[in-house]
Amino acid sequence: MIETTRYAISVSDPTLYVAFELGLKTWKLAMTPAIGTKPWVRTVPGSDVRGVRELLTRATARFGLPGSARVVSCYEAGRDGFWIHRALTAMGVENRVIDSASIEVSRRARRSKTDRLDALKLVAMLLRVCGGERGVWHEVRVPSVAEEAARQVSRERTQLVQDATRIINQMRSVLATVGTHLPQPRPGAWWTTVCDWSGVALPAAVQQRLAHAHARLALLEQQIAELDALQRARVATAAPAVGLGRLVALKGIAATSASVLIDEGLVWRAFHNRRELGGLLGFRPVPHQSGDSARDVGIDRAGNKRWRSVMIQLAWGWLHWQPSSALAQWYTRRFATGGARARRVGIVALARKLLIALWRCATTGIVPDGAIVKVG
Repeated sequence: MIETTRYAISVSDPTLYVAFELGLKTWKLAMTPAIGTKPWVRTVPGSDVRGVRELLTRATARFGLPGSARVVSCYEAGRDGFWIHRALTAMGVENRVIDSASIEVSRRARRSKTDRLDALKLVAMLLRVCGGERGVWHEVRVPSVAEEAARQVSRERTQLVQDATRIINQMRSVLATVGTHLPQPRPGAWWTTVCDWSGVALPAAVQQRLAHAHARLALLEQQIAELDALQRARVATAAPAVGLGRLVALKGIAATSASVLIDEGLVWRAFHNRRELGGLLGFRPVPHQSGDSARDVGIDRAGNKRWRSVMIQLAWGWLHWQPSSALAQWYTRRFATGGARARRVGIVALARKLLIALWRCATTGIVPDGAIVKVG
């Protein structure tokens, strides 16, 4: 969840402000007690939580702050995830995790960039946020350990499906070089029965490559099947009154899609309104107005890519499985007869409306207007 929050701190409160610039091998920390005081920049080895604790103690003493002074920190969300946030919180630090895409950048064609400069800029922005300024950046809502771990199943499945598709495409490419196509179905040692453009059996080296690719594909398909069984078991044991149970009760919503929506935070992110939800989806229109010129330049695509992909699939499926619903009828009136481009534009709008309807269904149990609920 990305949100803008106001954290106003009294200037009379003794506070140490810390910004982390996280690298693979080292972390750069910029620390200052107030606006106008030159930040103290130091480096610690990456993932060295004990070194961070000692450095914060030294910084507190260096700036003459009492031992009970508040410590407010921030870092950009990225590869390290949220364990750093939990470690800082455990040592009493008030930490914010920042959406890196929302940080202000210079519009010059070329600009200086180093870890030190980034840390200094981040701590300056932290001071502005804590002083009450709005719109400086967007913060990421941190999931619990269980919520973060729950995302691994659906994310792993997505990665495995992509890997399987890549291998199938590789086999198609190999067969294209000998003038033939990938057969369907492919029982047993199918590569030994395939012939090239002239009707001759494939060369041994080509058969060997296809055999290796087939073995990798079989392993991926086995792992995908295991994850599918895990998701089906989770759906089967889900209570009807929880988000997952409410979503799969709708016709056209399967276990895989519902799991992605729930695991990525349709419920635990605790959205306040539909605008927050639409912003995370990345389907928010971007206006461009200057003088007498006013137009939309498309959607911002700044949100969760996995949600966008799943919601586009669900939107097309919704038209097929829920044609009598209010959303499907709205799409039909507005876009169905407008040509291919209009239908593509309309499906994005439908996906956004559908996600809002599914969010309300998952959190409050309100079924989308006219939607069919599965029986049994």
